[in-house]
Amino acid sequence: MQMNDMTTTRRALLGGVAAMTLCLALPLSASQAFAQELPEAQGDVDMAAALKPGSLPDMTLGEENAPIQVIEYMSMTCPHCANFHNKTFEAIKTKYIDTGKVRFTVREFPFDPVATAAFMLARCNPQDTQQMAAPQQYFAMISMLFKQQRAWAAPADGNVRNALLQAVKLAGYSQQSFEACLTNQKLLDDVNAVTKRGADEFGVNSTPTFLINGKKYTGDISVESMSKLFDSLA
Repeated sequence: MQMNDMTTTRRALLGGVAAMTLCLALPLSASQAFAQELPEAQGDVDMAAALKPGSLPDMTLGEENAPIQVIEYMSMTCPHCANFHNKTFEAIKTKYIDTGKVRFTVREFPFDPVATAAFMLARCNPQDTQQMAAPQQYFAMISMLFKQQRAWAAPADGNVRNALLQAVKLAGYSQQSFEACLTNQKLLDDVNAVTKRGADEFGVNSTPTFLINGKKYTGDISVESMSKLFDSLA
């Protein structure tokens, strides 16, 4: 997905989540066509600067001092991001993150109020929205939402707000905690700040974008291609 005006206001957030229909069609075989190729870097990035946390604590899995450092900028309504997390991420987690070879960080880069709302709900603790979710909770939430992306981001009746509420109830949200999280102005400002930093400092303008050991890669990456890249960096 390509960047347009990235900043979400509270009014836009609440209005946008009320009713919105998204096009979530994934181009056929977009990642499969290059499944065996080593991904091509789109440029260099100052990885030391990129690894410094911003306005929100980084959501990270893996050993802090792993030799391969990955930052993914993603949007919750991006079909390419969903495809990566549904088809690639778990295999990469098992093979590289859990074995100490890769440290994987996710950062928010929402393209619309619905994606912003989904990120906020992943950041909040459903039982106490004044507390933030731990990384394991966060990754579990985004995994669940990506698996059900079409159901809540583009429901048949167009009522995204209700569809999103029903989806996150599975994670322990109530109507009250759902509303409390989505009206947290500081959290909204912080998500916008993460997005702005990614665009301004690291040139992120589409999702998913991966910053890997000082190189920038864009687009969905298959298990085979990402494995080949990681093996070349070992």
